[in-house]
Amino acid sequence: MTFHFSVLASGSTGNAFYIGTEKEKILVDAGLSGKEMTRLFSEINIDPNSLSKILVTHEHSDHIKGLGIFARKYNLPIYANEKTWKAMNHAIGKIELDQKFVFNMEETKTFGDIDVESFAVSHDAAEPMFYTFHHNGKKVALVTDLGYVSERIKKTVQGADALIFEANHDVGMLRMGRYPWSVKRRILGDSGHVSNEDCAIALKDIIENETKRIYLAHLSKDNNMKDLARMSVENGLTDYGFKLGDQLSLHDTDPKVPTPIYEVV
Repeated sequence: MTFHFSVLASGSTGNAFYIGTEKEKILVDAGLSGKEMTRLFSEINIDPNSLSKILVTHEHSDHIKGLGIFARKYNLPIYANEKTWKAMNHAIGKIELDQKFVFNMEETKTFGDIDVESFAVSHDAAEPMFYTFHHNGKKVALVTDLGYVSERIKKTVQGADALIFEANHDVGMLRMGRYPWSVKRRILGDSGHVSNEDCAIALKDIIENETKRIYLAHLSKDNNMKDLARMSVENGLTDYGFKLGDQLSLHDTDPKVPTPIYEVV
């Protein structure tokens, strides 16, 4: 199996993403309990002992809940930027010095046969960043937890063969929902989350001929539904002239069920 990935879990309750090759196997975030993380890997038939490292996007609990436990259990090095390290230190327990590494924002690191590029996003965390992954001319982009999609982000992730992209909420559901207005304002703001409609608007500038798959990610359990997110994004892309089918397809993600491993060819 060459370049492949699975969205292990995605949603407001917990997030984790796996990407790997024969030589290098990377986990991004561990936002579920250590026990749940191990279960997710068993469901895609990947042994956590074969992982090489964990990358962290930011310190919110739905991204680091099981980070410390999982890293200690499988003796995995953790990579995060310095501000994220400071913000999450108290929440992940003791991590040995030889497991702590800094991955700066707007930096590219080579891990085995995968080049990983980090980029800044607008979100209410210490220094949130996400990643693109490159292997043998193929590219996978992971983009969630951002209030808006800047031109710089669009250029960074443009032309990815596969995109894991935020479609967090339906604006109508959010406005009518039970959240207090302060929380609604945060989600709708520039440091919050991308709506279904804004997801489609951003994707129209990102999708290129290489793009085959889009995974709609980080759906709110209270302010979105899989069918609604898919319909909204599909309708938006169709309006912009994209034809969905064999060449370009939309896929769901789930907070508890990993997506089948997809091989990027």
